[in-house]
Amino acid sequence: MSDSLNTLLAIMARLRDPERGCPWDLEQDFATIAPYTLEEAHEVADAIARGDMRNLEEELGDLLLQVVFHAQMASERNLFDFEAVARGIADKLIRRHPHVFPGGRLDGETVAIDSGQVSANWDSIKAAEKAARGEQPRRLLDGIGAGQPALARAEKLQKKAGKVGFDWNDPRAVIAKLREELNEVEAELDAGDKAAQEDELGDLLFCVVNLARHLDLDSEMALKRANAKFERRFGYIEDALSARGLQFADASLAEMEALWGDAKRQGL
Repeated sequence: MSDSLNTLLAIMARLRDPERGCPWDLEQDFATIAPYTLEEAHEVADAIARGDMRNLEEELGDLLLQVVFHAQMASERNLFDFEAVARGIADKLIRRHPHVFPGGRLDGETVAIDSGQVSANWDSIKAAEKAARGEQPRRLLDGIGAGQPALARAEKLQKKAGKVGFDWNDPRAVIAKLREELNEVEAELDAGDKAAQEDELGDLLFCVVNLARHLDLDSEMALKRANAKFERRFGYIEDALSARGLQFADASLAEMEALWGDAKRQGL
């Protein structure tokens, strides 16, 4: 193990030392740290979306800390340690890439296959591993974790269903369905039923993910970029108003929309 990684592991062990550690770190458990783990994963994705490689380096360090933190807490309970985590993922990568590591050898000859075959092999090997552990799914969509972000899980559900033919063949068909779902949301606005509005809005969002998938785009990344664009343009509005000695309360919606148009024309 590298000196830097050993140092990080030693720091985490010291932070969790019952006598000499940090009170905050000692108070944490798997459940309290889990939200930070998710947050750091999203920060990594955000740095990638912004193309900020310096920030990506920092965020990957923060994410690594989360892995080290969980591993340290598990080690204290004699469940597993960081070495077991690293060894487990290394073994999994070798098992699931038999075309690169034939016979489990790191120095084996790579077998030429395309990415579609790689994905198929990965799925079949993963299924075999689960079967060996007695984890046989009863239905096709079993095993797609409910704890994932909703956009990512929607995409995985759709891909899995698509593998057996339950899918559209043309993005334009998805767009037609998107219009249908939008009309249904609008119809529920008139009805005033909040539960029905939420249900139809969910269908609309699910359909948007489906469109992204058919366009071979990442819906989560697309939304992150849209968020960043909104921040830039809204920041332009705020700065422009401030330059005029105005605050938001002093501006009409029409004035703010005009400034939004200026920001858009400037490529923000």
